[in-house]
Order: sequence, then C-alpha cells, then structure tokens
Amino acid sequence: MFTAAKLVAALCVAALGYVASDAIRPLMPDNTNFGMFNYVNTVIGFFCGWFVIGKRAGRGISSAISVGFTAAFALVVWGLFVQATNEMVDRSLKRRYDDPFEAIAAIFEIALEFGQKMLDPTVIVILLIGGILSGIVAEIAARAWR
Repeated sequence: MFTAAKLVAALCVAALGYVASDAIRPLMPDNTNFGMFNYVNTVIGFFCGWFVIGKRAGRGISSAISVGFTAAFALVVWGLFVQATNEMVDRSLKRRYDDPFEAIAAIFEIALEFGQKMLDPTVIVILLIGGILSGIVAEIAARAWR
C-alpha cells in the first residue's frame, strides 16, 4: 500500500545510496569503470527505503533510529551483492572462471574485497548518519500524513 512515509523513506535512502556511492568512488583504483554505479545504488536505496523503513514507520523515534540502521545495512548488503555480481559477470565474459560454481563463489570473494574497501570512516559515517536521518524523517512523515 502506498503511504507518504514509504515514499519519503524511499527517497531518503535513495539519496543516501547516491551520496555513499560518491564517497566510495575515490576509494577504488583509478582505472575503475563505474558505469551506472551511482544509479544502481540509488535504485537499491529506493527499494531498501520503501520496504525496510517505510513498512515500519510510525512506531516511534527509537524504532525509527534502529530501522534507519537496518536500512543502511540492507543498502550495503544488497549493493555489495549487486555490484559483485556485475563484476563477476564482467570477469566471466573474459573467461576467467573454469566452471559456474567457481563464478558463483567469486561473487562472495568480490563482495568481500569491495566491502574491505568500504571500511573507510567517511563512508561508514555517511551510511550511519544517513540511515538514522532517513528513519527519523520517515517517522515524521508517518506522523504528519496519517
């Protein structure tokens, strides 16, 4: 069901996904081809906001803060999975894997590699503060538009 809180949460976490993506870019090697990196993470953020925060908005500020943390974590997990899968497909088209199981296992290795690069204090602070603010703003929207 469409609610203002879901829309506000989705837009907030989508913006968080875009800003966090911009913060991640300098951490990667110079020859990295980002392509649609920011936009893919923005779409992932939209859905994380809609389904994670939007569903639980209206339960109080403490719940909003914890749900904001959860949405930021979901954004990271889904973003890592999607970006690692994309990288695995690129590598598999260059015939770097001998069989499909090796390629599937590589998704998790690549995600771990990308996750280690994300352990920058700037990225962590952006995700934590952005998640908390997204949860609080969605809570305010849920109270304002019942």
